[in-house]
Amino acid sequence: MSNNQKPVYGGQAVVEGVMFGGKHHYVTAIRRKDRSVDYFRMPRKSIQAFTLLKKIPFLRGIAAIIEASANGSKHLNFSTERFDLDPKDDHTIKEKEVSKLSMYLGVAAIGVISFLFGKFIFTLVPVFLALATKPIFPSDFAQVLVEGFFKLILLLSYIYFVSLTPIVKRVFQYHGAEHKVINTFEDGKELTIENVQAHSRLHYRCGSSFILFTVIVGVFVYLLVPTSPLWLRVVDRLALIPVVLGISFEVLQFTNKLREVPVLKYLGLPGLWLQLLTTKEPADDQVEVAILSFKELLRMEKETNDQMKTEEIV
Repeated sequence: MSNNQKPVYGGQAVVEGVMFGGKHHYVTAIRRKDRSVDYFRMPRKSIQAFTLLKKIPFLRGIAAIIEASANGSKHLNFSTERFDLDPKDDHTIKEKEVSKLSMYLGVAAIGVISFLFGKFIFTLVPVFLALATKPIFPSDFAQVLVEGFFKLILLLSYIYFVSLTPIVKRVFQYHGAEHKVINTFEDGKELTIENVQAHSRLHYRCGSSFILFTVIVGVFVYLLVPTSPLWLRVVDRLALIPVVLGISFEVLQFTNKLREVPVLKYLGLPGLWLQLLTTKEPADDQVEVAILSFKELLRMEKETNDQMKTEEIV
């Protein structure tokens, strides 16, 4: 079976573990405090509106991002609640819960604050930094390029410095383990620690590549709108965020399809270079967790597919 015929699986690193998603299920495996491996399994439920949007080019990227964020947050919560807790103390998790209303309000408030802060830093700050260089780079073309340069520097600096913290470094190691498992599977090799470790920690479909493409695509999109006056420049940047996200998703898909084509495969290299920061080489025990997570997903996917075939026959 060729790579093109294989089912496409995605993944996400969580705290002390890895989540993988298939056509019907999501599975997360994490390493617990007692060194055991625990699982969180969740059926893949698609909202009809998102299912329709994901069939429309340039809109499907935004729908995929929202869906992935919603599903990924549940698995991330599972890992953060349990990774440093002894399994015999799991009953304390519910005891720590606050009322649902308070929890939802808290999550909503944090989400809004994080969104506004993130957009301010990575969308608006480069605008003002570029504006300060206007006496040197007065043209609209030069301003957009300088703005993109500052955005790239901010992005790389942020990723580098957060990667220095112990917990993020371990998450990045699990991110590398996730890629290695997918690469091994797509290469048709048996999922053993030795085989997985022999494969690259980089992958064309990675969300890190997507983030970098938003910076590159943003430069080309912003060339279509004026940089003056300042208020219009700021409004344009915020209003065009969905456009940049939608185009960047299509670019990511395009580069992934071309990764086996000579010369054209180099279009995906910038995204792979960024992954040198967002992934780290994992240890064998981290790779083991990623393998167990993926094998459990494959088992559940096969079970569901077999059941569906049986129902069709009946």
